[in-house]
Amino acid sequence: MKIEGFKYHGTNQAFYATYKDGAWDEGVMSDSIFFEISSVAVALQYGQSVFEGLKAYRTKNNDVLLFRPDANAKRLKGSCERLLIPPVPEELFIKAIKQVVDANRDLVPSYESKGSLYIRPFVIGTETVMGVRSANEFLFGVIATPVGSYFKDGFNPISLTTTPYDRAAPNGLGHVKTGANYAASLYPKHLAKQKGFDDCLYLDPKTHTKVDETGATNIIAITKDNQFVTPQSKSILPSITNQSLQMIAKKYLGMDVIHRDIPLHELKDFEEIGACGTAAVITPISRIHHEGEEFTFESYEKLHKLYDLLQGIQYGDVKDEFGWVIKV
Repeated sequence: MKIEGFKYHGTNQAFYATYKDGAWDEGVMSDSIFFEISSVAVALQYGQSVFEGLKAYRTKNNDVLLFRPDANAKRLKGSCERLLIPPVPEELFIKAIKQVVDANRDLVPSYESKGSLYIRPFVIGTETVMGVRSANEFLFGVIATPVGSYFKDGFNPISLTTTPYDRAAPNGLGHVKTGANYAASLYPKHLAKQKGFDDCLYLDPKTHTKVDETGATNIIAITKDNQFVTPQSKSILPSITNQSLQMIAKKYLGMDVIHRDIPLHELKDFEEIGACGTAAVITPISRIHHEGEEFTFESYEKLHKLYDLLQGIQYGDVKDEFGWVIKV
């Protein structure tokens, strides 16, 4: 069965654990993605929620591989700490992921389809609270569903337009994978799509003169002299995909990896520009529009090499020399 698009396609079982009286319980598997929650739970009223995203892949010989769940566990821990949520122990996180993948093994798309099982861990404050404060009770959940490409055409170029809106503020929540950041991105993306673009590109919230990221992906750029450049900013989510690509770029393509500001005017000097993330993997960018000015990119050769290497590791076709994949 071919899975079309990045959307919910059903699941077999999910995992839920609760935090109460100062401790996480062991958690249970459930046949339902629905659960009861107070209408005045902190997550609903004040946005105390964090989440993660990772994938499982089917190999040629029918094994199922998880990609870097330990990195997701660490990032979730940082998100929890920033939002005053008791961190989910890494052992509990990994156990839950493995149980969910095993329970949904038959839903992992075939190797030939190049689909994957998308896994969504999340933590929400569930206590009934009227005043603004942290909850004392939480739910940690993990659901999984088969998915196709995030952008409708897979590894095909997309177009972006800059936006006057900010995704996050300096010293705010931009580096945290919390629902609030994604809620902030909905309206600007809606406006971008109305104008015929695939998404919007956020600029640095302080000066609006430097490249930050899109609502759901980091930005990476390739120079003519083989440099891999990615923006450095406290308001950017630390992408595990981006971190992985940096290591691949160094090891396999001999690239210099540079974290620095990318002024808007410098876009004209880059050979290739791409958007990267767990859902999107790598998507080349063909055009960036900014206040009547157009930056266009026609080459995607090195981005495609990076894409093939990363996907090769994830699907078991390229030897994993980093210790990233776990067989389930």
